[in-house]
Amino acid sequence: MLSIRLICVGKLKEKFYREAVAEYQKRLSAYCRLELIELPECKLPQNPSQSEIQAGMEKEAEAIRAKLPPSSCLVALCVEGKEKSSEELAKLVRDFAQSADKHLVFLIGGSYGLHPSIKQEAKVKLSMSPMTFPHHLARVMVLEQIYRAFKINEGSSYHK
Repeated sequence: MLSIRLICVGKLKEKFYREAVAEYQKRLSAYCRLELIELPECKLPQNPSQSEIQAGMEKEAEAIRAKLPPSSCLVALCVEGKEKSSEELAKLVRDFAQSADKHLVFLIGGSYGLHPSIKQEAKVKLSMSPMTFPHHLARVMVLEQIYRAFKINEGSSYHK
């Protein structure tokens, strides 16, 4: 069974997001070993300077690296990433299942994004859309798309 880890900077506060995540965790349990890791977002002043933002993102990157398992394929969600269709994501999951990597890791940064150094380490840079979404909603969207990828790969009618 595939091992997928979703690392998120920031904690889910809203009940409706937590319930949606729990639903997709339940659905995905039939397809993979899913581990969800929440890391604290760096506390910054009300109007942080660019150097404070960079320092905060660097600290978050260190915490992320500490949670990356060896032999993993890192997929960073970032604005510079490439948009993929659901079918393309399904192919990525299928290809990963046949690779030497043991863990597929999706990464969602905090409200200021991901430090450039962690993005450079990613094998795949993925963009959900040119639009901006709350990071908490992005978590639900990524889980739904991972679930959809498994359903596409099994030939289910879930994906129409």
